Amino acid sequence: MYTDQHTSIAKRTGQRRLMAAATLAVTAFAAPAQAQDMGKGMTAVQLLKRGLDTFLAKDMKGWADLCDENVVAEFPFSPDPATRKLVGRAAVYAYIKDYPKAIDIKAIPTLKIHATDDPNVAIAEWSVSGRVISNGNPYELSCATVVTFRNGLMANYREYWNPQAFTAAMAGTRF
Repeated sequence: MYTDQHTSIAKRTGQRRLMAAATLAVTAFAAPAQAQDMGKGMTAVQLLKRGLDTFLAKDMKGWADLCDENVVAEFPFSPDPATRKLVGRAAVYAYIKDYPKAIDIKAIPTLKIHATDDPNVAIAEWSVSGRVISNGNPYELSCATVVTFRNGLMANYREYWNPQAFTAAMAGTRF
């Protein structure tokens, strides 16, 4: 009986793990649709604030899920020409997924989000404060971001920041 109980528990535990894995798999594919549904009825200002809150929470997967599948993300002042324009949610996620391992953002000390004449566009003036993990340098960066939303998701994300401040903080460390 002792062995039968353990076998039964192992089967139930295995089934629970399979169910949990299946749930995670479904959730991973459903997340953008859920983000889109949650974004319906929100203004561009509210959507941009949600995106910045997700970024501050270091939820890079969640942030990518707030992007349209065909999002265009532009970082015109990036020191690396290969990262100045990224196309598609997968490319954006591949770029940002390890950000929290490189830079520990602690706060967004300044944040002003502006509505525009286009109800699908919002502009943020914001700054981040934190540390570069590998070298301990302070990380202080100001940004201006212009985001166009479509169906509650980011369709175009353009962020302007000072590459000299970024390079100095990173001091030889690559993001």
